[in-house]
Amino acid sequence: MTSSITIRRPDDWHVHLRDGAMLAGVVGHTARQFARAIVMPNLSPPVVDVASARAYRQRIMDAVPAGMEFSPLMTAYLTDSTDTEEMRRGFAQGVFTAAKLYPAGATTNSASGVTDIANIRAVLEVMAEIGMPLCVHGEVTSADVDIFDREAVFIDRILAPLIADLPQLKVIFEHLTSEEGVAFVQGASANVAATITPQHLHINRNAMLVGGMRPHAYCLPVAKREKHRLALRRAATSGSAKFFLGTDSAPHAREAKESACGCAGIFNAPFALESYLTVFEDEGALDRFEGFASLHGPAFYGLPVNGQSVTLERADCPVPQVMDVGAAQLVPFHAGETLRWRFAS
Repeated sequence: MTSSITIRRPDDWHVHLRDGAMLAGVVGHTARQFARAIVMPNLSPPVVDVASARAYRQRIMDAVPAGMEFSPLMTAYLTDSTDTEEMRRGFAQGVFTAAKLYPAGATTNSASGVTDIANIRAVLEVMAEIGMPLCVHGEVTSADVDIFDREAVFIDRILAPLIADLPQLKVIFEHLTSEEGVAFVQGASANVAATITPQHLHINRNAMLVGGMRPHAYCLPVAKREKHRLALRRAATSGSAKFFLGTDSAPHAREAKESACGCAGIFNAPFALESYLTVFEDEGALDRFEGFASLHGPAFYGLPVNGQSVTLERADCPVPQVMDVGAAQLVPFHAGETLRWRFAS
């Protein structure tokens, strides 16, 4: 039985670090494990231009605990009025690593998102031209579409036609949650890849709905049927370079989750690698973990692999029920459980 595993230091290709006191409290959990992270721009107000991205990046760097090496990779929040030349300038200057498509109303702080994909056609054409990746929250928001079907409908109505029209556009289908999504990414060109979260590998919708409403298992896109969870596990552990690590760690204070209208998001950053590694061991794919965690993402984004390494050891790793972040309490993913791998160094 393997007692430890050492891999190239991974990156998190999808994370929410928030701002202010919350940023100061959570960024160390990401920086402890990951060398780089694609940072989501859905602040209030959102990160829509070069100046706001530079300023946010500096606030992140100021909040990283002393002694930790971490590079935030900034994204631009696309709106109906995004300026094409601002995207071109930000990407050329290395300020923007990617741009993020939020369908308006799809998730937290997405009210300023895109109301119709046609409204950003010129921006997407420029991104395809310059090689700027597009990160996608892949759900429609139409009231007539069931929430458990919104990813599949997004593929049919928006993503498949977009990729057919702009095949050179690099697209990351973020936080993939469905069997249909897995099949789409597998069948698409090399310009299409996807990130997978730890929660969607571990839980199905029963975790949120059986035995009472469980708000700390609620995220968007929501966890779905068991067949979708199993499809995601097969994809993540397959060795395919189209799938890589993206936690979508999304912290909310406990009272914001446990409320009459609880916020969507799961805070998984503190034990992300331990959570993922458990899945790979369960699936008999420890030899493929480094690819998923450390190699596939940099290859897709055209960035170098990290030179450092990290080690996880087989040891009990108890996850606390709550974690104090300044004046707030956060409930982490796997709260109250004991994982069997522990981040060692």
